[in-house]
Amino acid sequence: MDDIETLKHLVDYGVIALLVIMSFIAVFFFIERVLFYKKIDVKSYKTKKALDIALTKHLTIIGTIASNSPYIGLLGTVLAIMLTFMTMGNAGDIDASKIMESLALALKATAAGLVVAIISMVFYNILSRFAEVLESDYEATEIWFNKCYPIYRCFISTSCNCSINFY
Repeated sequence: MDDIETLKHLVDYGVIALLVIMSFIAVFFFIERVLFYKKIDVKSYKTKKALDIALTKHLTIIGTIASNSPYIGLLGTVLAIMLTFMTMGNAGDIDASKIMESLALALKATAAGLVVAIISMVFYNILSRFAEVLESDYEATEIWFNKCYPIYRCFISTSCNCSINFY
């Protein structure tokens, strides 16, 4: 009986600790990306692909945390419920209040997983919008530059299709 209680605490605190670590990672990368987006100069990137790679760095981590944290919470709940049923089976004496208390406590892992998922999804959406706006700024700058300085493209591009040949 004491082993099952130890296992319950291990499952409960282990899942909650993993979710807390995941939330710290999401917050860390959110702050890092916001600071990066605030100081970025889109004109310093030569191609849109290079800019896209820089802007979307670490977004997949936040998205992965948002999509997987409910499952980790649910896993903790399922394991806690299984341990509750094992305790009920071993005890032979079924006390309804003890069962309800154990089942209610088991659900806190799912609740924690949902909280981490919701916060991470909000972070992901905010950062995705930031990246989208910065990419639009890059495109606007690129269109303006090509419109105002079409001949200059021939100097900086080896694949220029214009009739002017400077090589």
